[in-house]
Formats: sequence, C-alpha cells, structure tokens
Amino acid sequence: MRVLVTYRNIPGAGLIERLAGHFDTRVNQADGSMSREDLLQAVADVDGLVSMLNERIDAELLDRAPLLKVVTNYAVGYNNIDTDAATGRGVMITNTPDVVTDATADLAWAILMGIARDVCLVDRYTRSGEWTEWRPERFIAADITGTTLGIIGLGRIGQAMARRAAGFDMRVLYADTQRAALDVEARCRAEFMPLEELLKQSDFVTIHVPLNAQTHHLIDARALSLMKPTAYLVNAARGAIVDERALVEALRSGRIAGAALDVYENEPQLAEGLADLSNVILIPHLGANSRRTRDRMAAMTADNMIAALSGVMPPNLVNPDVWPHRRPFGLA
Repeated sequence: MRVLVTYRNIPGAGLIERLAGHFDTRVNQADGSMSREDLLQAVADVDGLVSMLNERIDAELLDRAPLLKVVTNYAVGYNNIDTDAATGRGVMITNTPDVVTDATADLAWAILMGIARDVCLVDRYTRSGEWTEWRPERFIAADITGTTLGIIGLGRIGQAMARRAAGFDMRVLYADTQRAALDVEARCRAEFMPLEELLKQSDFVTIHVPLNAQTHHLIDARALSLMKPTAYLVNAARGAIVDERALVEALRSGRIAGAALDVYENEPQLAEGLADLSNVILIPHLGANSRRTRDRMAAMTADNMIAALSGVMPPNLVNPDVWPHRRPFGLA
C-alpha cells in the first residue's frame, strides 16, 4: 500500500522510517509544505495520507484520491479536514489527542505571564540600550497571583490551565457547552458560568475550545466589549475563534489591556495593525513544540496509520462511524 507524507521534516522519533518499514512511503521532498496543486496530484494513487494542520483535506481532494482509506492528521485539532466529506466516502480520520495537553498549557501559561508582566516589551527595552537607570515607576505590570482566570473550554488543556492557576491562588471560572462533572470541577476548583459573565469577571481569559461553526469568532467585538479594561486575552487554541480585526481595535483603543496569541485567523498572515501593537505577544503557533510532545505525536501518527492500513481500528479514530462499514485488508 502507498502512503504519502506531505512534510519531510516532521519532528519526532522515526515516523517516516516506521512507515517505510510497512508501506511504499512517498515523502514530499520540498523544504516546507506542499502546494495545493502538488497535493491534489500526489493523492491520486495513495491509500494513506499523513497531513499537516495547514493542509485542507476537503471534498475536492478526497475525490482526487479514490484509493484513500485513511488520513492521519499530525495534530490534535482537525478543523482542516472536512470530516463529513471523509465519512461519506468511507475515509478514516485520525488525530493525536492527549499528548499535547501539557505542552500547550505550559505555552499558554508562559504567554499569559509574559503579557501580564510585559516580558517581551521590557526585554526589547533592555536590549536597546534605553535602560540607563533603575526607576521604580517604569513598567508597572499586572498582578497574577490572587486574580481571576476565565477558561473557555474545560477540556484536557483547560483543566491543565486550572491546575496551573492553583499555584497562583487564582479564582477559576469556566464556560463550556455543558457543565463538567462535579469531580472535575472539584479537582480544578472551577466555577461554571455563562460566557458573558465569565468575560465580565475575569482578569485573564484563556481559550481552549476546538474551532467549529459554533466557535468561529466566538470572541468578537461584543465579547471583547464585555471584558474589563484591565483584562488580558490568551489564545493558544485556533486563530479564527477570535475576530482578529476586532481584537486589534480593542487593543488599540485600550478596550482591553493586552493579549497573547499563539494562533491566528489566516496563518501565517496577521491582521493589519496587530504587529504594530506593544500590548500583545505574538508567537508562531508553537503550542505543541516540546521535544517529548513531538516524539509522542510522531509515534501516535505512525501507530494510527499502521493500524488503519492493517485492517485494525486505529487508536485515535475521529469518525468511528466509518469503521463498521470497512472491510478488513492486509498490508501490501
């Protein structure tokens, strides 16, 4: 069976080598992502596809891949994949859940602290040579300890953020589509409330929901208007959950105090004016970029592909409805 790996420099231990031990494995040799045109051509005769989160796996691509049985997404999120189109064609979709939880929460916590204490701003100031004397009135920053953290989405990463907040004696609020189990609330010391109320009460708002039709622009101009003028927004989930143009205006006007972003609506492009603002931290989608996490993601992606093309239900099947309708097939 043939497998296409769309990115040759996937970090992690031995993903391509493991796949090559089982399948006719083709690897994109370009330094970077495949172009859309090249990807559409390359899937014509493959049974498996290892995809990246910036590649659109839609009906057009699936129709170009009549032999395709599985797409293993090297990511937790799979909003880049039209799962309905894949399911309708009997194509399995897998992802890499759980393994990115702590790395993403660590990163979100780091940029939360970074924007609260103006770390990037004062780093630039110190490097520039402008610092000529110690002055106690310069760069007075926000407090973190004892403040209120609002978590949008109390899933794995949201819960990890709540655990970190406990070390800073923070009050933890959360909003979600449904209330968490009582034992989860107790472990997180988290209080459930409507999103609007969370936005009004929180000193820091951190986003940890998937991107879908319901969460697209969940944080828009109106939502931002509900936040305290002293509050900060953190997004390490998916960029389009936040209306980036509305955020620029809120930051520019002082409607909120600041923001810290790891993700963007139209990566790698930024909304006009965002990069000019001093009250925002901008980093290039690094939530899962720890050594251990990348190793585990690579191993999980390989496990998913090998199982799926061996006729075994893959361990991280996103669309299990396709499985009962598949006929077993062996390795080529």
